[in-house]
Amino acid sequence: YCAKAYRGLQEQFGMVTSMSRKGNCFDNAPIESFWGCLKNELVYHRRFATRAEAEAAIREYIETFYNRQRRHSRLGYLAPAEFAKRYQDSAAAA
Repeated sequence: YCAKAYRGLQEQFGMVTSMSRKGNCFDNAPIESFWGCLKNELVYHRRFATRAEAEAAIREYIETFYNRQRRHSRLGYLAPAEFAKRYQDSAAAA
């Protein structure tokens, strides 16, 4: 993210970089955790005949299972959709 050419493209397109200090992995931890779940819970257990089949299975995993059914310990063992709904309900009530 620090290369001059890369930074130039970001500026050209009005993009903002999110980058922590050297050795600080916390920015990346949530997405790395997601990729690990996706691979361990879906990808490593299936063989996909086509790219379209893989895309459909991954979309189904994310939208149906990961966001609506899979409980996340960081969210008090709620699925993300339920956590978001409760948050919105409590914000609306306040």
